[in-house]
Amino acid sequence: MTGGAGYIGSHAVKALIQAGRRVVIYDNLSAGHREAATAAGGGRAELVEGDVGDTRRVLETIRANGVDAVIHFAAWLSVGDSVKNPAGYYRNNVAGTLSVLEAMVTAGVERFVFSSSAAVFGNPQVTPITEDHPTSPINAYGETKLAIERALPHFERAYGLRSIALRYFNAAGADPDGVLGEHHDPEVHVIPKAVDAALGRESFQLFGEDYETPDGTCLRDYVHVTDLADAHLLALDALGDGASTTVYNLGNGRPTSVRGILEAVERVTGRPVPHTTGSRRPGDPAILFASSERIRRELGWKPRYEDVDTIVETAARWRQRHPQGYSVKVSP
Repeated sequence: MTGGAGYIGSHAVKALIQAGRRVVIYDNLSAGHREAATAAGGGRAELVEGDVGDTRRVLETIRANGVDAVIHFAAWLSVGDSVKNPAGYYRNNVAGTLSVLEAMVTAGVERFVFSSSAAVFGNPQVTPITEDHPTSPINAYGETKLAIERALPHFERAYGLRSIALRYFNAAGADPDGVLGEHHDPEVHVIPKAVDAALGRESFQLFGEDYETPDGTCLRDYVHVTDLADAHLLALDALGDGASTTVYNLGNGRPTSVRGILEAVERVTGRPVPHTTGSRRPGDPAILFASSERIRRELGWKPRYEDVDTIVETAARWRQRHPQGYSVKVSP
């Protein structure tokens, strides 16, 4: 698993270990955390330090560990940063993923689960968004994800490498057991930033309140990270059963505004969320929320943590118990 020491990746590691799977984490620890990898695997997941752009290292890891499937999380993820640094995003997200795919083809590994994004859609024409909705990204991050989605059917036709791309909407929350949580440096996601503001750790800036939405702030579909992890296990099993290359949306189908998140944080913590209001960020669509009917119907996926207050509560509980995030941060 590439990127298995990161936020969503570590939760997927835990789900796989609990399901009795053997997991090898491949991560350069530039954004991931050694402590997360250890906690997720309970000491049962091996961590190999390496960069996805190092095709030889990826290939050696696959062969040395008898890897028969790859779940690929390793990617840069900030929409705003992708607008400022498209070259870096294409290098890491596109070239890095092609490097992993090349190693898989060489090793004869034919199952691939790809971490994609709702950013491939851009500004939606209709909501909720189905998998068949036109894709027209408005930022480099979304373009990099779509580039790989478009490549994957060709890899099946040419090499027999079958894949499932999972388009996340807004990953949120933390492991309900309190073992894992969200720790980015700097933090870029709304819920942890709002929780930190409520706890007096930092200020919160609301980017734009003049969108064409009921309260003027962006509407997003928040899906619990544990539910995302479950979907990866289902996708892996589907490929094991012979599924062909396809794509699924992953969301709750329940849009919540940024202001609604602030209100949920206030309800959960019992504290106000001090905030300022700034201008819109480039590359931010006004509304994004999903129809996940296809994955529910075809793979039997059913989110367990759909209520936004429940999602916020798991995030707030972890951040209250881990004020510094993971205590060990290792960078290459």
